[in-house]
Amino acid sequence: MKADPAVQRQLLELAKVDAELSRVAHRRRTLPELAEIEAGEKSAREKRDALVSVQTASSDLDREIARQEKEVESVRARVDRDRKLLESGSIGAKQMTDVEHELQTLGRRQGALEDDLLELMEQREALGLDAQRTSAEVDKAVQEVEAATARRDEAFKDLDTTEARRKEDRAKLLPRFPEPLLKLYTRVYDHKGIGAALLRARRCGACQLELDRNTISEIKAAAEDSVVQCDNCGAILVRTLESGL
Repeated sequence: MKADPAVQRQLLELAKVDAELSRVAHRRRTLPELAEIEAGEKSAREKRDALVSVQTASSDLDREIARQEKEVESVRARVDRDRKLLESGSIGAKQMTDVEHELQTLGRRQGALEDDLLELMEQREALGLDAQRTSAEVDKAVQEVEAATARRDEAFKDLDTTEARRKEDRAKLLPRFPEPLLKLYTRVYDHKGIGAALLRARRCGACQLELDRNTISEIKAAAEDSVVQCDNCGAILVRTLESGL
């Protein structure tokens, strides 16, 4: 393939633009904020699940406390009834003995129920503190995700600007190249990620390998308008005074 040496040298400008576009694409995929957002969202989900678990346990405990309070009130009502019955003096000796025995039993039952109720209320208080702490952790995780998202969006905005400018530069460069040369460049770029590079000091600027003597001799003997490629990576080798030929 033949192409004007000046046109071949302009391939370096195109390669520079494409390299920057590749860096933009890589940066867009590997922004640290992306991993931070993913980790933050996972953390927020886990903390929300933990909060729901605590809230569910609190609701269950509230129902148990209500049931226990109702039972305590029932026992207290029976105690009051029995005491009033004793104070009335309207019952016989045997019934009085039965009532006194029942009062003793009810007293023990009331004490046990009130102890259980106190323990439940202490558990409820502890769960309330857990809920407050977990809720604060959820808020913190959400805020961190929002902050990382804002940083990501700002970075994307900068990348969008750079990408738009480089695409504009590329569009201006493309008409300078004959179709066969551009097709060759595009094919190599799509396959290797670098379409053209400077041959500097007998080294390929794409794969960074130093060319052997035979290859250098062949390139040196080639006409100036001949399009030469690196045997290793296939990149179009642009020759200048820096090539060491």
